[in-house]
Amino acid sequence: MTNGLSRRVLVLLTRRRVGAVAWWSVVSRLPVYLMSLAMVLVVREQGGSYVQAGLASALYTAGMAAGGPLIARRLDRHGRRVVLAATGVLYPSALAVLVWATRPGGWGQPLAAVLAGVALPPANACMRSLWARLPLQAEERDTAYLWEALLTEVLVIGAPLMLAVLMLAGSAGLALTTVAAVGGAGALGLAFVRLPPGTEAVGAEAAGPRHLLGPLRDQAMLALTGVMATCAVPIGLMTLAIPAFVAAHGSPGNTGAVYACWGVGSALGALWLGSSQSRVPAHVRFPRLVLAYALGTGLASAATSEPVLGIALAVGGAPIALVSACEMTLVSAVADGGSLAEAFTWASLATVLGDAVGQQTGGLLMDLIGPRGVFAAAFATALAGAGLAFVCRGLLAQSSPAPAECPA
Repeated sequence: MTNGLSRRVLVLLTRRRVGAVAWWSVVSRLPVYLMSLAMVLVVREQGGSYVQAGLASALYTAGMAAGGPLIARRLDRHGRRVVLAATGVLYPSALAVLVWATRPGGWGQPLAAVLAGVALPPANACMRSLWARLPLQAEERDTAYLWEALLTEVLVIGAPLMLAVLMLAGSAGLALTTVAAVGGAGALGLAFVRLPPGTEAVGAEAAGPRHLLGPLRDQAMLALTGVMATCAVPIGLMTLAIPAFVAAHGSPGNTGAVYACWGVGSALGALWLGSSQSRVPAHVRFPRLVLAYALGTGLASAATSEPVLGIALAVGGAPIALVSACEMTLVSAVADGGSLAEAFTWASLATVLGDAVGQQTGGLLMDLIGPRGVFAAAFATALAGAGLAFVCRGLLAQSSPAPAECPA
């Protein structure tokens, strides 16, 4: 199965006019998964406190959350070139100002952090909406979204390692500036790469009148984002519980290795099980996958040592990328064709919000019930998400017309 899926991904990514856009999308997304960490390191390097570093990172995330749907809406209405070209220049410029022209304690650094968050190139939303429009067969589209889920796991693990390598050659500020410039160049490449005819955004006229909630007006889309937000809460809870468990049962220095088992299990699960997923309709397999994710989350509660926790995370994390890939398939099905980028942005923000709520809740619960209790809370919340997914299955079955498929 693994070899079959790998071959399908390779064939997809080497297709004419598909490989180039996929490559530029990877480059443009490099800053997404390390910028908050890099910003903390930069502020500390400049002599700022952890409070100031946390403020800069939080404001960057707030700007990203507030500006993301608005930027994605512009992407749907005006096409990728204008939006990606503008953000591809503004984003690295704002971060360069933050690093080289501001210092902790002044008003300029928080302002630059917010501006950088707002100006983050919408590469995730752009590429995922393009996968929905590219002339692909249904199985190829499922493969594309599985690739997107796998790429997320790779970047989550690999991007911080790339930052560490860059810091060996210079300062944190130089590393951040380099990554931002590379991401901006990737956004420009994604903006101007040639695409097959008919894959551009539909434009302002076809997109219809503006509405504050955009794609969230649709009940199926609202239900899907609710499920994803609920399912992200256990991720945040476990993000706090894992280091606490490791510190209580071994050395805190092993936290990274134990945590990495989670991502490795997710990637391996997608590679091993992904080949068989497209045989089942997305609205049917989604609640099943969420239930498998919930049961996998419960394995951490039985851990008695660091190695056992690592194994539990690897086994229990196997459905995570599959859930993410199925979610993307459903977004492309239930969202209106004129608001695909915004729909994908809302789906991503739902996950970010749920994760943040989980982390905050985990911090509040840790002293009261300990890491094992937080693991149990994560399990209970994941089961609630699975229940919600089954309840909403009928809504998710309602989909808009599928994009045109290419000849076999």
